[in-house]
Amino acid sequence: MNLRILYDNEAKVGWGEGEGLKSDWGFSCLVEAEGRKGEKVLFDTGASAEILSHNLRKLGIKREEIEIIALSHEHWDHVGGLETVLHENVVVYLPRSFTRAAKRKIEEQAAGVEVVEVSGPAEIVPGVHTTGELETGTAGLKEQSLVLEATSGKGGEGVVVLTGCAHPGLENILEAAGRFGEVYGVVGGFHGFDRLELLAGLELVVPCHCTVRKQEILERFPKKTAWCGAGVTVEV
Repeated sequence: MNLRILYDNEAKVGWGEGEGLKSDWGFSCLVEAEGRKGEKVLFDTGASAEILSHNLRKLGIKREEIEIIALSHEHWDHVGGLETVLHENVVVYLPRSFTRAAKRKIEEQAAGVEVVEVSGPAEIVPGVHTTGELETGTAGLKEQSLVLEATSGKGGEGVVVLTGCAHPGLENILEAAGRFGEVYGVVGGFHGFDRLELLAGLELVVPCHCTVRKQEILERFPKKTAWCGAGVTVEV
C-alpha cells in the first residue's frame, strides 16, 4: 500500500519538467491500496482546488481514478480543494458532525455523489478503516483519522494511522486506532502534539502539514522518520 502526498506545506523540489509541484498550507494524501476494492482513497483535499488540481496533473492522477474521498474535519485547509476531485461515481466519507451546509454543498457540486456520514469506527474498504469521529475540544468540531492495515518493517501485521490535523490529540488517535491492530506507524499532521516519547515505540513516523514540532521529531528519531511534502510517496 502506498501513500502519496498530494498537498502539504512543503513540496518536493525538482519534480517533473517546467513548473514543479506547489506547496500550500493544507493537506491531502492518496491511499493506493493496490489489488483491493476501493483501490484509491483520497484523504483530505487541501485548501485550494487550483493547487490540488495542479499537483494531480503533475503526478499524472485523474480525478476519475479516485473512488473514495475521506475528509478528516471541516477546516478550510482540508476541504478547500474538494470541488476539483468530485465526480458522479465517487463516495465521500465525512464526520457526521459536518454542518448541514457543507453536506448540501457537496451534493450540489456533482450529481450522483454519495455521502456517507461517519460516527463510530468502521471499515471503509478492506484494509482501510476510520477511527470514527473523535472529540477535538473545539465546540462542534470532530475529526476522523484513517487506519491502514499493513505489514511492519519487522514482517509482522499491524496498522498505520493517517491523520489530518490530529486536533483530538495524537495520543488519543493512536489509542483509538489500536482497536484495529498494533500501531507501528503514523503519517500526517500532528498539530501541537508534544508527548514525543510516545513515538519511540513506532517504526515509522512521517510528520506533515501542521506539525508544530516537526523538525524536532525528525532530529530526535532520525532512523524512523521521513520528511513530508507534496510529491513524497510513503510505502506501508
